[in-house]
Amino acid sequence: MVGTRQRVSAVVVDYDAGPVLALCVESLLAEGCDVLVVENGSAEDARRLLAGHGLAVPVLSTGANLGYGAGANRGVAATSGEFVLLANADLQVHRGAVNALVGALDDEPSWAVVGPRLLDAAGHIYPSVRRFPSMVDAAGHALISLVQPDNPFSNRYRPPEAGGSSRGPADWVSGACFLVRRSAMEELGGFDEAYFMFAEELDLCWRAHQAGWGVGVEPAAVVTHLEGVSRRRHPYKMLLAHHRSALRFAGRSTEGWRRLALPLAGLVLGLRLVVALAVEAARRPS
Repeated sequence: MVGTRQRVSAVVVDYDAGPVLALCVESLLAEGCDVLVVENGSAEDARRLLAGHGLAVPVLSTGANLGYGAGANRGVAATSGEFVLLANADLQVHRGAVNALVGALDDEPSWAVVGPRLLDAAGHIYPSVRRFPSMVDAAGHALISLVQPDNPFSNRYRPPEAGGSSRGPADWVSGACFLVRRSAMEELGGFDEAYFMFAEELDLCWRAHQAGWGVGVEPAAVVTHLEGVSRRRHPYKMLLAHHRSALRFAGRSTEGWRRLALPLAGLVLGLRLVVALAVEAARRPS
């Protein structure tokens, strides 16, 4: 097998995540990847941080906070590996994870994307392998999940066991970390940059399926995700982006008579946003 460095370009999209960025880059270098940091925040701070940890990797400045998908697209365009590992800055890749993901795409030539098993900071499996929700499940998840996360609608869309128990196909996988075939990424035109944050990976996987590609999960690849390090600094902006992205995907993926329900979807998401903003405000110190 050709070495990982010749086959995998790792693109880390950062927005002033701080010290966790160095841990992420260190774990990727240990896997033999070529690493590029795409910085949506202060490129100078990122370079200084990495240099302080003895990590000599290039940092590409976007000049503004373009969002995850737009930053990732610029990273893909600036690299040349056969495969691209797309990663948030707030994660650490376990030993052997990248080779396991490469092996999955080698074994499954119809797959465009493969995701790892994601763990949270406590070592619990994060439900990173998800289904495209029906309209009923999408509405039920939107309305109930904030106050009752363990509900039938959410469990069908994001089942609790969805960390992937064995290699297999998936509807879509979390964009926190996944390996994508460059040829497929180029065919699909990359991420839709109209998504500032959230749902860009859902949209990409949906378009991959529409184009005849598959998406899968390889649980032998393990990644720990310290979720939300950057976005906790701007919770209200992120909540707005989340709900706008959900509405955009509903508009893109809904066809036929179901499009008549899109105004209702907008109303449901609007109600959810109001509740989510209220919940966030209640959590914050007065």
